Amino acid sequence: MSRKKDNSDPKRTDGKLHAVIYARYSSDGQREESIEGQLRECKEFAEQQNMTVVMIYVDRAISAKTDNRPEFQKMVSDSSRKQFDVVLGRVATI
Repeated sequence: MSRKKDNSDPKRTDGKLHAVIYARYSSDGQREESIEGQLRECKEFAEQQNMTVVMIYVDRAISAKTDNRPEFQKMVSDSSRKQFDVVLGRVATI
């Protein structure tokens, strides 16, 4: 006999998606202001989309060549425990 998994979360009574923001910069030509800009854009997007930001993860001066980044790993761990619905971030343009 199989059971259907109940994906509803009784704590989320407002009907909004729970979002987290992941921001990062490498040390190559980027500064702390880069993080502030990323956070501002993601927060504005979340508000426009009626999402609730429940956590912010930031890795500073760490390359994206590896996923061995402390805050990134914490976000992955929190994701496996279903702490949020979506991840917001900004893709760097070249």
